[in-house]
Amino acid sequence: MITCVVDYVIDPAKLPDFERFAAAWMRLVQREGGIHHGYFLPAEGASDEARALFSFESLAAYERYRTLFGVDPDFIEADKIRDESGCVVRYRRTFMRPLLPDDEEG
Repeated sequence: MITCVVDYVIDPAKLPDFERFAAAWMRLVQREGGIHHGYFLPAEGASDEARALFSFESLAAYERYRTLFGVDPDFIEADKIRDESGCVVRYRRTFMRPLLPDDEEG
């Protein structure tokens, strides 16, 4: 399993737009066979940080998902939310692998 961790710098004034963007991507990851662990948003006070975590069974499965960017109409629409609203200032993507307790490995 490979987990993609995406750290975002967002525009706090556009949090509703970011939430629409996040909801669209959660659906798309799940539609393409991934497991979305959620978006983590500011809970209190002014914050411009958010994070998303989602997993695919392998890097190859993730790469198959990535081939849909800019091609699949639903992917294009999800990106338009970000691009047109300006809710995302920048982001950084990192890949991690889980280390789980023995009884959860598999």
